[in-house]
Amino acid sequence: MKKIIVTVLAAAFVVVNTAAQEIPERKHDGFRPHASQKIHPKKQLANLNLSEEQKAKVKALNQEQQKKMEELRKQDNITVKESRERMESLRKEQQEKMQSILTPDQKAQLQKDKEARAAKAKEFGKKREARMKEELKLTDEQSAKMAENRKAMAEKMKVIREDKALTAEQKREKSKELMKEQKEKMKSVLTEEQLQKMKEKRKHKPGKMQETI
Repeated sequence: MKKIIVTVLAAAFVVVNTAAQEIPERKHDGFRPHASQKIHPKKQLANLNLSEEQKAKVKALNQEQQKKMEELRKQDNITVKESRERMESLRKEQQEKMQSILTPDQKAQLQKDKEARAAKAKEFGKKREARMKEELKLTDEQSAKMAENRKAMAEKMKVIREDKALTAEQKREKSKELMKEQKEKMKSVLTEEQLQKMKEKRKHKPGKMQETI
């Protein structure tokens, strides 16, 4: 029974990622979402209130996906790029099947949860901006420019996430370029002293500040 629950939780996390349309995880592109944006699969599963039949279907789907992924990894006659593209295709296929398992009410709940997270993130962003302004001694002009840059970056990142013509690898590369662009903009807004202070804070609080410098 414990094994079934763990399997269902893992698959439920796929549903969360589908609903949020997140970019696949990036390990070395310098971008790390804030901890408050991470959703615990157990909590999400409780909100969905899956039936026993749905749990069984999720388990079967997850096992099927795992088998296909293992078979793909064993293929040594394809390039790394081809392997990534096929993995992405398998993920999309699984996501579509997961959506077919959910009821309209469960899909509505996912959307409701997504909107609640967005509102919470917005409120957190306001508090973070106020704290940063005080810690770095930003002027009103600097604070306004940084807020404008963050908003523009968020919009560009959303376009990348929602571009279905891009592969996962292409999304990662475009995200890297966007982070580099943000880094240069930060340098044009902050003084050397402020940049150094921000770097020091990032060393002591990893993952707490999204701005790349």
